[in-house]
Amino acid sequence: MNTPGTVAATRADHCVIACAEAWRGDGEVLASPMGAVPSVGARLARLTFAPELLLTDGEATIVGPDGEAESWLPYRKHLTLVTGGRRHVMMGASQIDRFGNQNISCIGDWQQPARQLLGVRGAPVNTLNNPVSYWIPRHSPRVFVERVDMVCGVGYDRAEAAGPSATRFHRIPRVVSDLGVFDFATPDRSMRLASLHPGVTVEMVQEATGFPLTVPADVPYTRDPTPAELALIREVIDPSGTRNREVRA
Repeated sequence: MNTPGTVAATRADHCVIACAEAWRGDGEVLASPMGAVPSVGARLARLTFAPELLLTDGEATIVGPDGEAESWLPYRKHLTLVTGGRRHVMMGASQIDRFGNQNISCIGDWQQPARQLLGVRGAPVNTLNNPVSYWIPRHSPRVFVERVDMVCGVGYDRAEAAGPSATRFHRIPRVVSDLGVFDFATPDRSMRLASLHPGVTVEMVQEATGFPLTVPADVPYTRDPTPAELALIREVIDPSGTRNREVRA
């Protein structure tokens, strides 16, 4: 927790830290963050504990934390990273279930949906070919559901059912929401509460989740940013505060 005399970290700052930690220990992989908070997190990781992390402009260039071009990324090379497990994506989710199946396509029956969303896009390829984490800025039972209406990103149960070809690179390191951090470190690979953001209780998380979570006896808090990390977030990476527009608290 924050110590007396220090500038208090906001909920958005803790979310950035939680997202950054997703890439800890990954080595030289391509980070593909989607959303303001994951993007700040990836750049923070690169500037601190993951200097070997590769950042991209989303098109054809490897960039530094400041956005300046470092090298060219040919499309063929990009596909090699994607299909060889050497990319770690942090995507969003309109729905996610207890085994990590994700939906960004539609709400309701896919043949006649009540609401059309982004579409499946690259979610199946991402989840079967390289690690995928998720960032969910509004934790609610409408997002954390018992069963997704359509599977876009593949969860642990479906990957296992599909066999070795699906599980070779399949991994969901973490789910970060505005309430806490979640993983799948359970015997049946169902979702577990890994940490709470400061100010959040287990009861708040469970009430906002549409299925029973595995909850350890002693749930830690998401770590505070160090003073150096907080300065990087606020003064270098995101001085305009885009992260605060994604996280209410």
